[in-house]
Amino acid sequence: MRFDQRQNFEPRPCTIQTGFVETAAGSCLISTGKTRVICTASVEEGVPPFLRGQNRGWVTAEYAMLPASTSQRKKRDGIKKDGRSVEIQRLIGRSLRQAVDFEKLGERTITLDCDVLTADGGTRTASITGAYVALVMAVNKLMKDGLITENPIISQVAAISAGIVEDEALLDLCYIEDSNAQADMNFVMNHRGEFIELQGTGEGRAFTNAELNKLLSAGRKGVRNLMKAQREALCGCGDHLLPLPQLVVATGNQHKLKELTDLLSGVCLPVSMKSVGFDEDIMENGSTFEENAIIKAEAVMRATGLPAIADDSGLSVDALGGAPGIYSARYAGDHGNDEENNQLLLKNMEGVEDRTCRFVCAMALALPGEKTQVFRGEAVGQLLHEYAGSSGFGYDPLFLYETGETFAQMTEQQKNAVSHRFRAVQLLRTELEKIF
Repeated sequence: MRFDQRQNFEPRPCTIQTGFVETAAGSCLISTGKTRVICTASVEEGVPPFLRGQNRGWVTAEYAMLPASTSQRKKRDGIKKDGRSVEIQRLIGRSLRQAVDFEKLGERTITLDCDVLTADGGTRTASITGAYVALVMAVNKLMKDGLITENPIISQVAAISAGIVEDEALLDLCYIEDSNAQADMNFVMNHRGEFIELQGTGEGRAFTNAELNKLLSAGRKGVRNLMKAQREALCGCGDHLLPLPQLVVATGNQHKLKELTDLLSGVCLPVSMKSVGFDEDIMENGSTFEENAIIKAEAVMRATGLPAIADDSGLSVDALGGAPGIYSARYAGDHGNDEENNQLLLKNMEGVEDRTCRFVCAMALALPGEKTQVFRGEAVGQLLHEYAGSSGFGYDPLFLYETGETFAQMTEQQKNAVSHRFRAVQLLRTELEKIF
């Protein structure tokens, strides 16, 4: 256990109180453990000289630690700020500029002020996370006042720290841990899981590739949790402006991708594995639907570092001991030959009275730093002796559902409302609503 009794990858409790400064266009008080930062957003018409006449806006930031924010009084910044404050405010500014389409903002400047009330480690990352909330609130006000008509928020941005302390990878360091860290890192990321800024330093010693991977995994988990806190804090005052978090689907099937996009609408945006740079063949050598789904999801998650889902599905016939099962697509030998697969199944079921069968879908969710979860959906029916219906694919013409129609006789909408994949995705959606 750590100094404050947390697990290694457990972040400090985070609360974000919006509207903390009533006179600001957007504001919040963010608390991560004992670190507390007031973040405000002020809007001014006009932009710096280098942007004038371009019809583009600007976002900048200032950062300061109040005198009593540390155990020993910190002197106020004078005309010339200390180097650390300058470095941090530049980091905040360039991080939050990634969140805005400046052309849609128009010729106006949003200044983000981050004032540290209490410093217990992670003040720069807390400032970025809180300043984003203030920024979105200010944009929301601009839109409500009719000063801009198009949403300029193009990314969600949050940040967290991690480090190696006593040879252990830890997430979200408090001051005691940070001051004794052998290596420390800061992660600034967007909703797509991309890095805006990645700062890593070997303080007491160099760190290994294995340790780096642990820190990356921890950082992704921490940022995901902070983005959920941001969304909850902005509920009713700007959350509708945020882009949906992305979820990588381990498939190249565009039909399946569209179906998942519809089923997960409002929670996340499924994207193909190719769109994030994964184009490898995955060896599905599991013995169950669940094992194959896990193999695919974890392969994509490990390669990309992003949350990933994968499914494995097929037809299971009771009288055949669960066959075709995981071999459904290649039951007759050739992958995807529906006609041969159906004919072989009918031949193997000749004279069999028990025609109970079920379509099964196992949906795996792999998240960096967490144990993979699997959600199983089933649609139970009866295997016919001959085809009925011309829609669908695979074994659909032989699968008689409880409604009295085969999947091949249903419309796509009717099938999707009762299918095994629909049932698995509904369970997945419930879990994703907790995560995102």
